[in-house]
Amino acid sequence: MFNAAKYKMTNIRKNLDKAENIIKIFKEDHGNLEKLAILIDLITTRLSQKKRVYICGNGGSACDAMHFAEEFTGRFRKDRPPLPVLALTDPAVMTCIGNDYGFDEIFARPLQAFGEQDDILILLSTSGNSSNLLKASHIAKNKKLTSIAFLGKGGGKLLKEVDHYILIEAETSDRIQELHMLVLHIMIEEIENKLFYS
Repeated sequence: MFNAAKYKMTNIRKNLDKAENIIKIFKEDHGNLEKLAILIDLITTRLSQKKRVYICGNGGSACDAMHFAEEFTGRFRKDRPPLPVLALTDPAVMTCIGNDYGFDEIFARPLQAFGEQDDILILLSTSGNSSNLLKASHIAKNKKLTSIAFLGKGGGKLLKEVDHYILIEAETSDRIQELHMLVLHIMIEEIENKLFYS
């Protein structure tokens, strides 16, 4: 006889096991930890030099970009001064640019307007192939910003376009985004500590 409750519990456990395994794979690769430490130091240094960080992504990654930015301009663990991290997700700006210039330009044009040399651009993508993120990475290169991509599924085209990357060894967008946010939270905590509490 079919046991619906048992079936659901089995599936829940399978999903948790998958997430746990992806974290295990990531943390046991020493190269990942080294890359993360480098990025923490890089962003800390640039913020201490009054540079800005811009972050963008599509869909769920756009939501993660906003989440990441607000914890810098607001706070993460403790009260401290705000930090200049901006998600390029203003719906009026995005729809205006999308309507007038095309969807490929929605991140590139704000970056052209505001980005300055040695600012940082963070791109969140599960595939690494979004044309609007690729266009933004080209603008970053032209304007001498440092580009960082958080990727999955082999990295896609962005892997070779950016200065730094974190690659999650997973195939589905949900698991990739979950680990992106975990890594971003680790970065925020460490940067906050280095800038204000060390």
